[in-house]
Amino acid sequence: MSSPTPQPYGPNAAPSNGPSTIDRTAAAALQDALGAEHAALWSYSLILAFLPGDQLAQARADEEAHRVLRGAVEQTLVQIGTRPISAQPAYATPKPVTDGVSAAALAVVAETDAMTAWRSVLEHTTDRGLRQAALNALTESTLRCAHWRVVVNTPPAIPTFPGQP
Repeated sequence: MSSPTPQPYGPNAAPSNGPSTIDRTAAAALQDALGAEHAALWSYSLILAFLPGDQLAQARADEEAHRVLRGAVEQTLVQIGTRPISAQPAYATPKPVTDGVSAAALAVVAETDAMTAWRSVLEHTTDRGLRQAALNALTESTLRCAHWRVVVNTPPAIPTFPGQP
């Protein structure tokens, strides 16, 4: 499966015409979203080691979605003159990952954290292209999270207010 070329403002969104309206608050929220994408990618590398074979394709697709989004966020930050934060060498998991169930539970955490970060971007910018990209990222994370919530039997599959802390 080939991945789409990362675009500024994230996949599936076009930047607004005219000068960027990404201010410091929006850039900080975008940095937080980048941090959540870094953490999600690290988490999926761990998740893949423990999932049963029938769940690997979905986890790999989810990992790739985060990889593409991370690249787009980094590109956007560079374009607005902000240095993207680096990934940490490792991240703490809320619970030890020892089997498929705990791995799927970590996927729920990774997607929930991503939803929260993207909702924050949506709330902290007036830039039309960035708002659309944040909404797309929030929607996609919500759908990925719903899948993993079903796997670990955590109702409701889709939270009432996705991304709400």
